[in-house]
Amino acid sequence: MTVDALTDVAGLRVGHATRTGGGWLTGTTVVLAPEGGAVAAVDVRGGGPGTKETDALDPRNLVQRVEAVVLTGGSAYGLDSASGVMAWLEEQRRGVRVGPDPAHVVPVVPAACVFDLGRGGDFRARPDAATGRAAVEAAAASEPGAPVPEGCVGAGTGAVVGQVKGGVGTASTVLGSGITVAALVVANAAGSTVDPETGVLYGELFQGRVVYPADGVHEAARRRLAETAAKNAPPPLNTTLAVVATDAELTKAQAQKLAGTAHDGIARAVRPVHLLSDGDTVFTLATGAHPLPSDSPLALNEVLAAGADVVTRAIVRAVRAAESADGPGGTWPSYGELYGSR
Repeated sequence: MTVDALTDVAGLRVGHATRTGGGWLTGTTVVLAPEGGAVAAVDVRGGGPGTKETDALDPRNLVQRVEAVVLTGGSAYGLDSASGVMAWLEEQRRGVRVGPDPAHVVPVVPAACVFDLGRGGDFRARPDAATGRAAVEAAAASEPGAPVPEGCVGAGTGAVVGQVKGGVGTASTVLGSGITVAALVVANAAGSTVDPETGVLYGELFQGRVVYPADGVHEAARRRLAETAAKNAPPPLNTTLAVVATDAELTKAQAQKLAGTAHDGIARAVRPVHLLSDGDTVFTLATGAHPLPSDSPLALNEVLAAGADVVTRAIVRAVRAAESADGPGGTWPSYGELYGSR
């Protein structure tokens, strides 16, 4: 049975560490690979990324597999959360073996951050190594194939998309070949997910028939967003992060291609996208449990197309699952508050 989440890729687990109240509105999310790691790649297209260990994922370089990926709030400060994940992995003797002793490992933990500084009221309230450890421990303690909490949790706690509250979303699909492709997204973009003329989520235009909000509802929502935009500080730095995972057997080069095409999924759901003030970053994890069909030379194309599709759906789910936030750092209504449930 699938749960329409990243954890539908067997062996992957997700853990969140969430900090709210007392000036906090931030957190960290960890995607934990099966022991032994997964083939990993990355594609960065935003003009203002905050990342760690992404060069290690270049197909030309030594490292082939990673044990975890960290998505975090706190801008560049929050990248310190990866240190807590590294420490935990070292204790488990998981990482690149660099010596004769099994304990001699160096965990390679790629990480990327979103900008949420000050959104809880305290500019210095941001994730650290302890937050990263809490998130990876939550991932390790979760059941295989467990549903993934969405909305204002983990790295999505302080996320904002335009003037609407953002968050974490996830989605998955199973192809005709039996290969699973899934995504987990932190939606925190400078652009908007909402069509200003109709109130429809851009990402839902790619999911079949759309129910348009009533004119009165949309006009009320537009007025509310104009009011909050006038009160809030302008969002100078934002980022959409994603982990796209599959159980297909991919090389690092193929995994990097998947990370690249998955950005199309962001572009369908957020407009404008990949700006200088964004740090849009997509990671790929491939567990290799399911070989690509040998009788179809274009089998990878199905995986590439599915990666973009699940990213779009995950962004929609992130925005729909988010809850309004109102505090000393700003006021951001949720899409559900403005337009109601689906």
